[in-house]
Amino acid sequence: MNQCGFELSATEGKKSEAHIQGDWAMGNSVPSFKSVKPQIEEHGYVQIDLKSDQLGHWDSRLMLFLFELERYCNEHNITLNMTELPSAAQDLLHQASAFPVRESGQKIIYASSLLTQVGQHALGLYKQTQVMLTFVGEVCLSSLRLLRGKACFRQRDLWLIMQECGPGALAIVTLISLLVGLILAFVGAMQLKIFGAQIYVANLVGLGMAREMGAMMTAIIMAGRTGAAFASQLGSMRVNEEIDALETLGISPVDFLVLPRMLALIVMLPLLCLYADLMGILGGLLVSVSLLDISVVEYLIQTKSALDLNDFLTGLIKSSVFGVLVALSGCLSGMQCGRSSSSVGDAATSAVVAGIVSVVVADAVLTVVYQIIGF
Repeated sequence: MNQCGFELSATEGKKSEAHIQGDWAMGNSVPSFKSVKPQIEEHGYVQIDLKSDQLGHWDSRLMLFLFELERYCNEHNITLNMTELPSAAQDLLHQASAFPVRESGQKIIYASSLLTQVGQHALGLYKQTQVMLTFVGEVCLSSLRLLRGKACFRQRDLWLIMQECGPGALAIVTLISLLVGLILAFVGAMQLKIFGAQIYVANLVGLGMAREMGAMMTAIIMAGRTGAAFASQLGSMRVNEEIDALETLGISPVDFLVLPRMLALIVMLPLLCLYADLMGILGGLLVSVSLLDISVVEYLIQTKSALDLNDFLTGLIKSSVFGVLVALSGCLSGMQCGRSSSSVGDAATSAVVAGIVSVVVADAVLTVVYQIIGF
């Protein structure tokens, strides 16, 4: 390999010729711009003509040197003539100069107007809505194929997902529901005790768990536990190109992956809701017996008189709707996952947020509807 160098020679006036010599490639000792800078400052050149007739092989080390030289010349009003450089080197320098240089500790801020930001957010919302509606439409078509017996998925996958969504979640549902029942009973007891109406704690806990808290707390638990798991599973399959492989084989990913997960949550969430209602009532029983001197028989009789099947039915309907929303949120986030590993974490986070928000909104809407129809 030829020894590389950078030699400055004065011509007429304050002009200079810079001869680039040798191979500016890995393995050679190349001059740094700091070693050349004192020569330029000493002679006070106003124009430098680069000559590359003796240049051999070169790589990014030459480009870095020329980039620093060009920046220095621009800052000190020195004309740098690069017409005799190889065309590839000129193109690379032009592309590098097209981006602003960030100094140490300086942040590059690309300002945009408020109207531009509003427009960008509006376009993003429109595209997201379009993707969501398309996905919901695909799920509806897949459900129709299921009713006709033409949906393509493995039954053992459905049973496995049901086991993970149902029995696998009993421990966390038990803990949360029992604590919710304890909290409802304790808060209600503090107020009802003033009027000597402690027995109505059973009404408060029973109605609260059956109509509202049982279904809602179970759905939120499943959104954080199962919805995130769905998003992570489908996101990992997207990263590993398993979903692309299914499409190549002519198998619908919605039928094979989304449909069994949605069916599993629709079936298991109402059952978990009933179990959560039982655990919440048990939590209220513990508070009533230990703090309010109410016997177990009195509490159970009062609970039975306060509740009817319609109260449980309202919770079951809500839980079924919540199951669809949690499954759709998790599967949509997973199917939209990018190709990087970090996208899987983003998909799981998006699934949890979307699932919880949709559950709370749906609960408010259904509560208003129940109130209107007197259910």
